[in-house]
Amino acid sequence: MQFRQQALAKLQSPEELDLPVRLARPQGWLALGVTVVVMAAASVWAVTGSVASTVSAPAILTHGQGSYLLQSPVAGQVTAVLARPGDRLPAGAPVLKVRTAEGDTVVRTVAAGRVTTLAATIGQIIRTGANVAAVEKVAHASDPLYATVYVPAENAAAIPAHASVDLTVSSVPAQRYGVLRGEVKAVDRTAQSAQSISAFLGDSQLGEQFTRKGRPVAVLVELDKSSSAKSGYRWSTAGGPPFRLDSMTLATGSVRLADQRPVDWLLP
Repeated sequence: MQFRQQALAKLQSPEELDLPVRLARPQGWLALGVTVVVMAAASVWAVTGSVASTVSAPAILTHGQGSYLLQSPVAGQVTAVLARPGDRLPAGAPVLKVRTAEGDTVVRTVAAGRVTTLAATIGQIIRTGANVAAVEKVAHASDPLYATVYVPAENAAAIPAHASVDLTVSSVPAQRYGVLRGEVKAVDRTAQSAQSISAFLGDSQLGEQFTRKGRPVAVLVELDKSSSAKSGYRWSTAGGPPFRLDSMTLATGSVRLADQRPVDWLLP
């Protein structure tokens, strides 16, 4: 009871009411002010700022029209190989001679182009519809190269028109010559199957390779040209490699996606 009476008496006559009360130290006010400024700046940046991102995917250098697989229209034994890899042939040019029960048949190109692969040898027995050669559809040696980047389908919608692309070419040391520059020319909104990729590139193994992680979307990249570079295209270094590029060369493409506002990450 004695303690309770003392407490009540103290409440009825509080002491030291005339003494000043220190609410915060100057350092505390400074820290609070800095925090408010930082939070305000972050809020403005989240609404008005943008964040750049890229997607990396396998790519290949080709001429724009792609390639086709030349198939034998007959079954029989190959008696002559009339073309070599690297030959540029017009449409209807002889490639193979096949002996059948009815006589010899010549297998000819369907369209003009460059022979990239020969899958038949003299003495080989082939069946009707067998792939005997891959022919790249290119009429002239000066026809420009393009890059096709096989981007995961979920990233295709985020690729804007004329997006910048950096290509690390497998045959070019990136540490010494840098990366090849280009920009998006077209985005195929349809996911590619292994068969469609094989038909375009004229190589069934590449079709399987580019679809190991699912069906990708083909992004056509136009390479930036440079009259001063030996390769004929622009690189991240001054002159790039001291040699020209070949079609059907593998690469890795880094495609810049559309910029996003940080606030969009917080919105459903």
